[in-house]
Amino acid sequence: MNIGITLMIVGMVTVFAVLLIIIFLSNQLIRIVNRVAPDEEAKSAVKPVKAVGAIAPDVMEAIRLTVAKITEGKGTVAEVKAV
Repeated sequence: MNIGITLMIVGMVTVFAVLLIIIFLSNQLIRIVNRVAPDEEAKSAVKPVKAVGAIAPDVMEAIRLTVAKITEGKGTVAEVKAV
């Protein structure tokens, strides 16, 4: 009986230690990758196009229909600003 309990405790401590090592190494890898690799957003940043005037009625209707479909009729479009 004592051998079984000892084996169980050694096994649990071993698994706990291995998991701590994995967590530590994963955090270090994330820090290294964040330093070395640039942000994806910075590469693919799209500059907004300046629009003149109001949004076309057909585009506004497409926006309304899309929002209604995505939100299953619960969401509405209150305002759309052209950038």
